[in-house]
Amino acid sequence: MSDTAQLVKDKLDIVDFLRQYVELKPSGKNFKARCPFHKEKTPSFMVSPERQSWHCFGSCSEGGDIIKFLMKYENLEFYDALKILAEKTGVEISAGNRDFQANNNLYAVMNAAKEFYKSNLTRSDLVKGYLKERGLKEEIVQEFELGLAPDGSDVLTRHLLKLGYNILDIEKAGLALKTERGTYWDRFRSRVMFPIYNQVGKVVAFTGRILPGSDTGNVGKYVNSPETPIFQKSKILYGFHETKNAIRETKQAVVVEGQMDFLMAWQDGVKNAVASSGTALTPDHLTILRRLADELVLSFDADEAGQLAAERSIDLAGQQDFLVKLLIIEGPEVKDPADVVRKQPGRIKKLVEQSKSAMEYYLHRYIKDLPSDQKLKKQNLRTMLSKIKSLASPIDQNYWLKELSGMVNIEERILAEEMGMLKEASLAARPESAGLEKPVPKLSRRDLISERLLGLLFHLKNDLNELTEHLSYLPKPYFQVYETFAKQNNLELPGDLSELMANVSLRFSFDNQNLNPADLEKETKNLLRELKVEYLKEKRQEISDLIRKLEKAGDENSLKEALREFAVISKELQNV
Repeated sequence: MSDTAQLVKDKLDIVDFLRQYVELKPSGKNFKARCPFHKEKTPSFMVSPERQSWHCFGSCSEGGDIIKFLMKYENLEFYDALKILAEKTGVEISAGNRDFQANNNLYAVMNAAKEFYKSNLTRSDLVKGYLKERGLKEEIVQEFELGLAPDGSDVLTRHLLKLGYNILDIEKAGLALKTERGTYWDRFRSRVMFPIYNQVGKVVAFTGRILPGSDTGNVGKYVNSPETPIFQKSKILYGFHETKNAIRETKQAVVVEGQMDFLMAWQDGVKNAVASSGTALTPDHLTILRRLADELVLSFDADEAGQLAAERSIDLAGQQDFLVKLLIIEGPEVKDPADVVRKQPGRIKKLVEQSKSAMEYYLHRYIKDLPSDQKLKKQNLRTMLSKIKSLASPIDQNYWLKELSGMVNIEERILAEEMGMLKEASLAARPESAGLEKPVPKLSRRDLISERLLGLLFHLKNDLNELTEHLSYLPKPYFQVYETFAKQNNLELPGDLSELMANVSLRFSFDNQNLNPADLEKETKNLLRELKVEYLKEKRQEISDLIRKLEKAGDENSLKEALREFAVISKELQNV
């Protein structure tokens, strides 16, 4: 494969190719630009036509060839990046590599499924009428290749088998489920199908929405593809393959929750949006967006679960130095972007322009309607102060203290004194340039899930036994916090654990009167599942790294055992 890679590189000029992604300016024999992989004001990203390579002499110190650039910029594996470049040059890639061929098989079967679903939709006046009723125009349905999964236990599976696809690939792609009797059933039945694309426009997954009239209450309204070798939901944003250029041009990304919100916003002229497809924003999602945008506009449902999701996203985005704003949708007839576009065409773009800063959002959420109960009032004020304290700039802190003082009629001096007594509540790391405090270490997704989970269980007094089966998945510090609470049932924690728990405590200061117990119970179950998924993904990555080392060392016996363990964990991941 190295000969093929070299042939591809020989046929492409790195300067011409990189101009599609960064603004290159001559610098002697070389070219320079601001690095697309970290935030900087002075260009430190250098491209050498002579060596056909690039290197950042700034803080990230990244470098490599044209393939490495595409891998990092588009978040691709080596063979996916190579294939994209090969297609540009007309070079054929050998199918000799097993992983590469296996992924190609999955891409092919997913594309065949997409075409099958599309074909079914064209023949269904009922479903086309339903989509029109929801406000979607026919050209949008066609552009994003919506489809229909028909009723019937194995209609798609039989169709794909007739086309010559392997049943194991159909199952591995998440399109079919194997029953206890050894037969296969379609995962998606009687649903409107939304194809999910990766950054380069290949279908890697689906979301299926139950058809009107088929919802008996016994099945979920939405069903999503499981994680597969070509689909990791923490790294995929719906619509990004279409909107990445607009995001790059505007330096702004509008993040909505669902596919319909995205499609309706796109239809109404918002071309720089993406959807998280009903899942929480992840650090990987934000890393992808940060390469193109400086500003995020977040749109979440107005219910309590949506507002909590907004707060989590604000804090995560703070880690990556985004300017964060909130798209506020208010009114009895509208609750999400799809409603706005359907009932008030043209308004959604204005709402994006009028979006509120994160601090304005927090004032609206915690201070606008302060509870009369003194204890709850103080809790809301402390939550707001913790948000102000998390700001990196003392000037910003002073400004928002003044705003808060005017709203609650309490002297700035007293508010500042109270704020000084609080532990740091934000998860966002302060930039080193602030020179005020040592930056907060970046938390992994498993850390964030553990923190959220412990916050829910402790604050809501949930039975800690809910965690019993998942204890081995907690990172060590969070396990120690759990043990202290579970065994001693008090708040005395040693050393750093006390500070960690203070973060948990302040981060999840809830007004219990406003919480929906059913939503929180559902969220707890989802978090338990996500905790296991992240643990298994980290474990799989460790084994993957070990496999590479064993391959280089030529240790066949250990390699076989590592491959077996990798297969076991991969299967367990698919079944979570």
